[in-house]
Amino acid sequence: MTATTRADIPGAARVVVKVGSSSISGDAAHRIDTIVEALSRARGTGTEVVLVSSGAIATALPLLDLEGRPHDLATQQAAAAVGQNVLMWRYQTSLDRFGLLAGQVLLTAGDLENATHRSNARRAMERLLGLGILPIVNENDTVATHEIRFGDNDRLAALVAQLIGADALVLLSDIETLFTRPPSEPGARPIHDVAWGDDLADFEFGAGVVNGVGTGGAATKASAAKLASTAGVGVLVTSADLVASALEGAAVGTWFAPNPDPVTLATGPVGAVGAPVH
Repeated sequence: MTATTRADIPGAARVVVKVGSSSISGDAAHRIDTIVEALSRARGTGTEVVLVSSGAIATALPLLDLEGRPHDLATQQAAAAVGQNVLMWRYQTSLDRFGLLAGQVLLTAGDLENATHRSNARRAMERLLGLGILPIVNENDTVATHEIRFGDNDRLAALVAQLIGADALVLLSDIETLFTRPPSEPGARPIHDVAWGDDLADFEFGAGVVNGVGTGGAATKASAAKLASTAGVGVLVTSADLVASALEGAAVGTWFAPNPDPVTLATGPVGAVGAPVH
């Protein structure tokens, strides 16, 4: 059943959770255990969970003695190849505590724009879920050029939520809620609820990232939330530290109500619905 409010999330049959690089890499790597514990608890109540996780390149930076995110594509791809392996190992090590198994799913935007590839990806994730495995999705950085990238994993998460017919999408960030403008600026107010059809044009989300390891920010989360909600998926944006509360339906974060008359992937190429939020 589609979650129409935050309180519906605990009863959702299927939920996609997305976490960004800055929340699980470097000094924040310990947060993987917090996220895995919350996902395990949700699964224990009967909810199927898919995790979309950034962090491959960020995880590799200290291992390759790189001081910041590389700018050239070849080094990004090499770092992703190293970091994805370590990132999955960290997730699996944490999942072992609960007797759970992870399954890696790497996608490019081209995969979801191609009907055959899209069908294959959907079938694979459905089977993983049927086997009781936690699918962990990330962009396939080793083959994705700038022309076939999603742009950020918030968008990827929104598209995966559509792909598998999720009832809710939880986008984990570094802050508890979205604000009407960058929270450091005077007059910034938290946004608790966004009703379907609300105009966000007057809000100044900003396009910057918190640090140099990620590619997202408040603007990408708002845009992804609008994309998913257009397709009938309720979306919650909140802090990674509040993942347990989010999955328990607590009154946290910013809730984007779903479209009651949704547009789905079946209507056209992936990403054809929803407009970017500036």
